[in-house]
Amino acid sequence: MTPREIVVLGSTGSIGTQALDLVRANPDRFRVVGLTAGGGNPDLFAAQVQEFRPVVHGLGEEASVEAASLPCDTVLNGITGAVGLRPTLAALQAGNTLALANKESLIIGGELVTSLAAPGQIVAVDSEHSAVAQCLRGGSSAEVRRLILTASGGPFRGRSRAELADVTVAEALNHPTWDMGPVITINSATLVNKGLEVIEAHLLFGIPMDRIEVVVHPSSVVHSMVEFIDGSTMVQASPPTMMIPLALGLAWPDRVPNAAVPVDWTNPNTWEFFPLDDEAFPAVRLAREAGSRGGTAPAVYNAANERCVQAFREGALPFVGIVDVVEQVLTSHDVGLPGPLTVEDVFAADAWARAAATDLLESA
Repeated sequence: MTPREIVVLGSTGSIGTQALDLVRANPDRFRVVGLTAGGGNPDLFAAQVQEFRPVVHGLGEEASVEAASLPCDTVLNGITGAVGLRPTLAALQAGNTLALANKESLIIGGELVTSLAAPGQIVAVDSEHSAVAQCLRGGSSAEVRRLILTASGGPFRGRSRAELADVTVAEALNHPTWDMGPVITINSATLVNKGLEVIEAHLLFGIPMDRIEVVVHPSSVVHSMVEFIDGSTMVQASPPTMMIPLALGLAWPDRVPNAAVPVDWTNPNTWEFFPLDDEAFPAVRLAREAGSRGGTAPAVYNAANERCVQAFREGALPFVGIVDVVEQVLTSHDVGLPGPLTVEDVFAADAWARAAATDLLESA
C-alpha cells in the first residue's frame, strides 16, 4: 500500500495533534508532506517538523495557503476561524481532497467554496457531518427526508435563560463529553457551534435548511442521523471521540482499523434525546436566519460571535450577551451585494461585524 500524502493545517491544535497521532499509528497508510500552524505553540510545531520532516512547513495564513496548494492526496484543514477560508480555497483549486474540520471556511465562503469543489472533493471531519456522510451510504439523496444533528447540550443543558446570567468562563469551558479548544468549547456551550453546523450541513449535503433538525443527546454517542422517506432512520454511533471522523477524513472512503474503541454493547446503554430549548439557546434559530439570508450573513454571524467569545473570555461580556450581541449585529447587516459573492466581500463583512460588535460592547 502506498501511503497517502497528507497536509495538516493547524497542526498544533486539537484536531491537528490528533491527526498526527493517527499518522504515527498508521505509518503504512499516511505520510505527512505539509505542516502549518498559527504560531501559538512554536516549540510543539518545531518538534512536529523535526519528527515528520514535511516538504512544506511554516507559521501563518500564507504558509497554510502554500501548503494547501501542494500536490497531495488530502489536505486536513484544522485551522480555527475565518482565517481558514483562503487555505480551503487553495486546496480545492489545487484539486486536493479537502478533509474539512474548519467549518467556518465553508460557512462564510458559501458558494465560493461549493462552486469550486468537485463532487466528493470535500470530506466532512466534524463528527456530526461525518456521521451524516456515513449514514447516507444507506440511501440516495432523493430518499432523504431529514437530517438530524445531535447536540450534547453543553455544560448548561436544562438551564433557563435566567439561570445562565452568571455563568463563568471556567464553567463554559467545562464541556461534559468533548475535549476541544476554548473557542469551540464556548461555542458548544452557547450552541452557536450547532448553529454553524446546521449551515454547514445544508452546504455539504444540499438539504434545505428546513429539513435539518437539531436534537439534544447528552451522552454524545449518536453523532447524527438521517431519516429516509420510508420512515427508517440510519444512526451512526460511537464513543465521543474525534479519531473516527478524522480517520475517515484522511482515508475516505476507506476506514482505518482500530481508529477508536467502539461502544461496549455488553454493558447497558441508554440513549436519551430532548428537544432544543430555543428560548434559552437561540443561537441555532439565528444561524438558520443567517443561512437562509445567505450572501455575507453567515460571515457576519461567525465574525460577531468570534468577537463576542473573545469579550466573554476577557470578562467584558456576560455569557448570555454573546448571542444577544450577535443577533443585534446580524439584524443590522445589509447582505445586498452588487454581484456574486467574492473573497473580498466575505472579509469586508467579517471586519464590519467585528467592528459592529466592538461598538456595541463599548457602548453597553
